[in-house]
Amino acid sequence: MIPSLSYYSTLLRKDFIDYCNHQLLEMDLSQGLLFYILYVGKHPNCSPKQLTQALHMDTGHTTRSLSKLQQSGFIKQENNPHDKRAHVLNLTPKGEQAFKTSHDLFLKWDQEVMNELSKDEQTQLLSLLKKVSYKKEKI
Repeated sequence: MIPSLSYYSTLLRKDFIDYCNHQLLEMDLSQGLLFYILYVGKHPNCSPKQLTQALHMDTGHTTRSLSKLQQSGFIKQENNPHDKRAHVLNLTPKGEQAFKTSHDLFLKWDQEVMNELSKDEQTQLLSLLKKVSYKKEKI
């Protein structure tokens, strides 16, 4: 029996999560919270509602995650200068460092996972995976 794409994608996802959690441990950050930092880093002054919709999370989960990130000093929530009833999200200096580190994590993991492949094989693999992916990247 030949293992399926779902089998390999599950293995790769688990490996990536383990890798991220290990690397992020010293920053007291989990891989799950990392995606909030990535979104806010790429979309400064976004609203919690925009973040919730972009990450396809429910409001309660986003509220709890943002609370953790604020208490840990990664994100600050401020009044929207255009609407005092609304809030905007931005990274703190600690959050900016986590944002930078996360980009390095993605690159390092890619290099580790694909180090046995030639440059042509890497390009072909990424091209084929893009072709079979049906969801657009949200982050």
